[in-house]
Amino acid sequence: MDKYDSIVVAKDNAQETTYQHRANPPRWRLLNFLKHGNGQHTRLVPTASPSISACTTATNLSSLDAPQLHKMSTLEENLRVAQPEIEPLQNKKIGVEEQIYNDTVAKKPPIKLFTQVLTALSVSLVSLVIGFVSAYTSPAEESLKKDLGITDNQYSWIGSLMPLSALVGGLVGGQLIEILGRKRTIVLTDILYIISWLICANATDIWFVYVGRSIIGFSVGIASLAIPVYLGETIQPEIRGALGLFPAAFGNSGILLCFIVGSYLKWNELAWLGVALPVPFLVLMFLIPETPRWYVSKGRDEEALKALQSLRGKDTNVSEEFDDLVKSHKESQKLTTNATFKDLFVKANMKPLMICLGLMFFQQLSGINAVIFYTTTIFKMAGSSINQNLCTIIVGLVNFISTFIATILIDKLGRKVLLYISSISMTLNLSILGTYFYLRHTGVDVSAYGWLPLASFVIYVLGFSLGFGPIPWLMLGEILPAKIRGSAASVATAFNWACTFLVTKTFVDIINLIGPHGTFWLFTGFVVFSILFIYLWVPETLGKSLEDIERKFAGVKVRRISSVVNLKPLPSSF
Repeated sequence: MDKYDSIVVAKDNAQETTYQHRANPPRWRLLNFLKHGNGQHTRLVPTASPSISACTTATNLSSLDAPQLHKMSTLEENLRVAQPEIEPLQNKKIGVEEQIYNDTVAKKPPIKLFTQVLTALSVSLVSLVIGFVSAYTSPAEESLKKDLGITDNQYSWIGSLMPLSALVGGLVGGQLIEILGRKRTIVLTDILYIISWLICANATDIWFVYVGRSIIGFSVGIASLAIPVYLGETIQPEIRGALGLFPAAFGNSGILLCFIVGSYLKWNELAWLGVALPVPFLVLMFLIPETPRWYVSKGRDEEALKALQSLRGKDTNVSEEFDDLVKSHKESQKLTTNATFKDLFVKANMKPLMICLGLMFFQQLSGINAVIFYTTTIFKMAGSSINQNLCTIIVGLVNFISTFIATILIDKLGRKVLLYISSISMTLNLSILGTYFYLRHTGVDVSAYGWLPLASFVIYVLGFSLGFGPIPWLMLGEILPAKIRGSAASVATAFNWACTFLVTKTFVDIINLIGPHGTFWLFTGFVVFSILFIYLWVPETLGKSLEDIERKFAGVKVRRISSVVNLKPLPSSF
């Protein structure tokens, strides 16, 4: 048979219409055999043995002689008859990709939400306490100064001792989560919260407050690194973005709660509320497991498998995920036999660590904690026409709601897009705030714009909570390699709290030096640089497993399935 075979499929005005057929034709060419140029179709009668054999690469249509061909009205009938002829050809052309698709879908475990949501909610209750701790100094300021006779300088230490102690807690926490485990470490911080709030609630002197705030800060530093690591190691990639933002949402809930209740309670009464907040987690801790990854790192594979089964659901096949987890741990072990501080400077580990440090730096140098710690004071300075307590509550409410918006968007838009939105929003509104304070400082009458500080603060906090608030902590649990995750998270967390201490302790001093307008413009400059940092350095981790992220940073080629497999396989019949 020649390379091209001819077949007469119709006659139009006594003239034959002939189609030439190349060996192994694609599907669209086969359809040309079935359709005449004027839109009419011919019937193909099935033969006992298909002409297009699965065992050959050449197409033989000569067995379909003229008596077997006659006209019919519908293309669908032709296709049904031709299906045995077309199907082997389709399988030869896309069979490999279709098999990869089917294997991928078959192996991919279903997402069982209940246990993972319960886990995220339970751990995030500790973040609610962190938010309450962060906001405490704003509503408690007036009553605390009045009852204990505290000066402005002493009060600045009450605010800044928390992040300073959190720096120490961050350094210690990395070792604790490796020795005690992620879950037990979080439980330890919860107990320390209760002790520290009891000290603050019963304080008769400023030194009691100092001690209480120091213990609280130490606990915050440990918890702020343990929580994202725990969630990063327990939640499936498909929902890790949304559930990974739960701590930020609950943290903002704590801030809002403190702002609202603080309008009615004195400093010591507010502290008693702080004693009660950690209790729910101590109850729920019995319902959540330790992370499978930590068990594997300790050679306790049986317990790791049980923990993974508990997280994914008892009816879910977790064998593949467990094997991948063990394989990833072994690969990490090959890179460094015993993790030490020097391992942080290995090339494969250095880049993800620097990205985490950069995100933490720009998060704090955006001025957010200065705003949260001194919200009431800032609105006093702004001379806003709206009640300062109401302004504080509104800011807290927006901060709370915006994180839920981020939860909806993060697994749709991705991390980088939200960081861009966050940076641009903060840049615009910080510059507006700076301009407002500058005009007020130079004597320009801005009384007609008394609403502007609140509006700018609301949009600024909204922008921050969409991106730079939760995402640096989320990525802390995503991009750090497993082998150095504890020590690297310690460094990143300690660095974050060092920046927080720097900003909160010097905020009042900077305002006295360059004025409120200069301070907000200074924050604006840092946020502008963050946009360039995101563009050049920050990777997108949406939908990627921790193992794939780690392999990519290590320079190991990650096998990617062709885009063909994202298409729905062709049906086998019509």
